[in-house]
Amino acid sequence: MRFLRNTIAAAALHAGIAMMGAPAALASDDMSLVTVVTSPNPQIQLMAMVLTMQAVQKGAKGHILLCGPGGDIAIKEAPASATAPQAPKGMSPQALMRKIMQAHGTSVQVCALYLPNRGVGVDALIDGVTVAKPPAMAARLMDEDTRVLSF
Repeated sequence: MRFLRNTIAAAALHAGIAMMGAPAALASDDMSLVTVVTSPNPQIQLMAMVLTMQAVQKGAKGHILLCGPGGDIAIKEAPASATAPQAPKGMSPQALMRKIMQAHGTSVQVCALYLPNRGVGVDALIDGVTVAKPPAMAARLMDEDTRVLSF
């Protein structure tokens, strides 16, 4: 049910419907948020970071998992789409992700398949980003105190 609710929320965001208050207002010290980003679209990537930032500011423990094209946000030689400033605040997906990591201690991981399929090693990742371990990530996703947002 939680996955369905979050999928509906992601679809609503994609359609331009604002839903920023409800999940974040329910955050507590034991609430965890996993934001999964797979989209190559920089606006969707940035919105994923905006909502994650809002949730961690409300008290959720944030975790970001980047897979496929979403993983490009986490590399030093990121494409311009991940680093170009966007309206209205001149922030890029990578810049906001870094801010969330530094200011709120949010963990950021690329999926275990990302680096080998891109043909690069862990040295390609920006500081602080690690490779997800599937058993640990699966446990985090299945925890009853975790909400999952997928973009």
